[in-house]
Amino acid sequence: MGSATAQSSLVTDISSHLVSVTSDFTGTELLLFGAIQIDDEDNLGPGDVLVVVRGPEKEVVVRRKERVAGIWVNTEAVEFKRVPSFYALASNRAVEEIASPDVLKRLRIGPTRLRFQANEPAEKSLSFEEAIIRQKSENDLYSDQETAVYFLGDKLFRTTITIPANVPVGDYIAEFYLFKDGELLSATSSPLFIKKSGLGRTIYDFAYSYPALYGIAAILLALIAGWIASAIFRKD
Repeated sequence: MGSATAQSSLVTDISSHLVSVTSDFTGTELLLFGAIQIDDEDNLGPGDVLVVVRGPEKEVVVRRKERVAGIWVNTEAVEFKRVPSFYALASNRAVEEIASPDVLKRLRIGPTRLRFQANEPAEKSLSFEEAIIRQKSENDLYSDQETAVYFLGDKLFRTTITIPANVPVGDYIAEFYLFKDGELLSATSSPLFIKKSGLGRTIYDFAYSYPALYGIAAILLALIAGWIASAIFRKD
């Protein structure tokens, strides 16, 4: 088995390494696929494959609101670092059946094992972390698909990851893991870029490079739109 482990490897790729987000972008699907290269097939046999797509990590502040004297106010806040803006996991079966909890935690496989860095102790930050995962899952930015990696024979595999319309732009990474009997045999990764294009890209770049001017322009446009609407209603 030791020689089979040393000689096992993955060859992987993505249907497209660039997703262009235009003004009418409604989401898309990515095909992720690969082949297991095995020199000693008799000793290895079929394994398990995990596919992970991670978005750029951000800082997130979560605030808890409570009703005080009839008014909803922010009472507590926890700041998190290393929060993936997007996370998708696909596997050929339940990940708990593929690897040990320690291995899954070390590799940050699964939304509940992402290990955000909080500025508060775990006993206080846990419920806030769960709120992040719940909200991102509801917005289709976090997903965990068991039995979503399909094998074509013992060597070829494929899966599909859905990229929603509200996906954040940035540099992503697709990770592929090959396991056998709970042991990690091979891992590869491929870059993925999600970028704005067209008019949306121009506005995004302007807002990022000149935030003050963008704010002023947005206010002026809102005032002009309000004046035009007012003039139309007066005319009627």
